[in-house]
Amino acid sequence: MAGHGTEEHPHGADRLCDAGDRVYSRAVRRGRVPRRDADPVPCLLELALLHPDPDDMDWLVPTSPQEVMTRLLRGVYDEVSASQRRVGSAVAAFEWYAGLGPQPPQVSGVEGTAIRVLDGDSRIQGALDEATQACTSQVLTVQPGGIRPEHELTEGLHRAMELRGRGVRMRDLYTHVARHGQGLLNYLELMGDSVEARTLDEVIDRLILFDRTVAFVPANADRTMALELRHPALVNYLVTVFERLWRLAIPLTAPLPDTGIEGISHREQSIAALLAEGHQDAVIAERLGISVRTCRAHIARLSETLGAASRTQLGVRIAQVGLDRQRASSSGAAVISAAGVPRVPGLPGQESPTGR
Repeated sequence: MAGHGTEEHPHGADRLCDAGDRVYSRAVRRGRVPRRDADPVPCLLELALLHPDPDDMDWLVPTSPQEVMTRLLRGVYDEVSASQRRVGSAVAAFEWYAGLGPQPPQVSGVEGTAIRVLDGDSRIQGALDEATQACTSQVLTVQPGGIRPEHELTEGLHRAMELRGRGVRMRDLYTHVARHGQGLLNYLELMGDSVEARTLDEVIDRLILFDRTVAFVPANADRTMALELRHPALVNYLVTVFERLWRLAIPLTAPLPDTGIEGISHREQSIAALLAEGHQDAVIAERLGISVRTCRAHIARLSETLGAASRTQLGVRIAQVGLDRQRASSSGAAVISAAGVPRVPGLPGQESPTGR
């Protein structure tokens, strides 16, 4: 294999070279390939896409595509989580240094302010109204939680219709649970092709982006303060987070993928994966946008289906059937920590500028 080291294959498993693609595809189709076929593409062994056949060391067998996908999505999660921590540190540092000097008077509606703290519902609503009126092309939103209450959807309908009338395109990300809300389905039908919606097992908390120039994120936990961000680096980072989630999400009009395990629903598969990570019922419920009571009912059904008599035994059975590994590969969900970009507080009545 001299002359065919990693220097000639500077790529990861998500973008194989042409030769590696041909050999790996052949291995997946046939179940194995002769070891000599992989000599020109050592990247397949280095990336653990092929490994020796224990029954015949002259042959190589492929790692399943599902396992490779899980590995890749886990890497995306780690990258985004690290970036979220860096943004949080940057904002904290800014607030610390800003507090060392005299505080300049805050003037509502000042353009070009990189980070503006919006204190109180009226200021938050006013800033959202300004951003909505100035928007000319695109609104991106992330809407955590479960089924959207119909009164929240109707309260901001006039904003959505105003945006639609100006030809503004809207893309919204929800949790899978939101699919069961008739109010959301009615809203999307009314808005037509001006709004596109996709869902994930779980999403980051509230995020609103206008024209990729201004973003709104939370500033505290009791929904009375928010941050208006106009710094290009911060806004570009949030756009990147949204686009990565969007790429992994499932269109609202498409069905959720089958789990491949009889008696296990898609939601129960997601709960099983979070149980395997060691999360408590309340945390799982919050991340998936369901009530704790509903979460525990699903856990009870999981126990019954998998034949587990205790919580400890359930964890063992989840690992045995592979439910601890399937969540990322089967759902296309990016597992992004809800602690990364917190819920936008203080967006009264609606959870986005369009009332969702």
